[in-house]
Amino acid sequence: MSGDSPTETGLRAEPKRGRRRTAELVGIGITGVVAVGMLGFLLLYWAQDLPVASDLYAAFRSLGRGMDTAFGTNVFRHPIMWQSMAVGVLVGVVAPLVGSFLVHREMALIGETLAHTAFAGVALGILVTSSTGWNGSLLLVALAVGILGALAVQWLTERTDAYGDVPIAIMLSGSFAVGTLIISYGDGLTGVNVEGFLFGNLAVVTPEGARLMGALSLIVVAGVAMTYKQLLFITFDEQAARVARLNVTGYNTLLVVLTAVVVVGAMQVLGVILVAAMLVVPVAAASQVARSFRETMYLGVIFGQLSVLGGFAVSIGFGLPSGGSIVVTAIAVYLASVVGSGSSVTAVSAHG
Repeated sequence: MSGDSPTETGLRAEPKRGRRRTAELVGIGITGVVAVGMLGFLLLYWAQDLPVASDLYAAFRSLGRGMDTAFGTNVFRHPIMWQSMAVGVLVGVVAPLVGSFLVHREMALIGETLAHTAFAGVALGILVTSSTGWNGSLLLVALAVGILGALAVQWLTERTDAYGDVPIAIMLSGSFAVGTLIISYGDGLTGVNVEGFLFGNLAVVTPEGARLMGALSLIVVAGVAMTYKQLLFITFDEQAARVARLNVTGYNTLLVVLTAVVVVGAMQVLGVILVAAMLVVPVAAASQVARSFRETMYLGVIFGQLSVLGGFAVSIGFGLPSGGSIVVTAIAVYLASVVGSGSSVTAVSAHG
């Protein structure tokens, strides 16, 4: 008996592709609704003293108490838990979004480097606080230092082999060394929990830090949306982009700056040591099953969200650190995608 013709095979595969596409869009839609809801909570938490906002905020608190009753917990009634979850949910969106470009450009180490640079910024902020009495946000200092570190990495890589690992490794170890020296110099002068920034801690998330993450997330999503085609071009064929007179240096710089922005926001719940994992692991999981770059981004965001929410459940349920719980959950999702794919990774198309 002869086999099916290519036309018949294609007709049978079409409904399956349609269902897959629908499932992805539903997943992205749910993720978007959750992210917008968390942004709404941050806005209500900030404006809770205003007439209309106060009523909505009270309703949100009632919802939290209802969830505690339903789940037998005592966490959702506390605003600090919601602001920590809001930061985590937003990280689950923006980290895979930027990480999709980094992974396909073999720049995964950039995230780790900028995390260590941001830690040097936190250390500098602690030193300034202890010596001057300034009580500003440590994350703003970390953001400024992280962006400067991103520009320094880009400057170094432009003057060596393109994104060679030597200047990146130098920045990674050097910035962390500077951070440890500053921390040691100012040891005992401040009561800031340094371990929280290293390993991630829900208690590290402040209202100011949560609002900063909300603003940074909007900037990252807008930045990727407005420059998607250009970033995609340089990701898959940088030389052709240069021939086409695209400002490759400028877009490379934008990418590393967006990475620094994500890292600074994410280090509140993941910590410096683990923050780079959320840039890489959900995207790696998505790459196992995706057929195109756009699909990798969609699935990366969905897997990132599953990792964050699952990690929070583990952290709350067992009283474990949030950073480790989220990353272990992300790795579990990755292993599940490897098993579910049933084959090795195929080349990802640049088309949607």
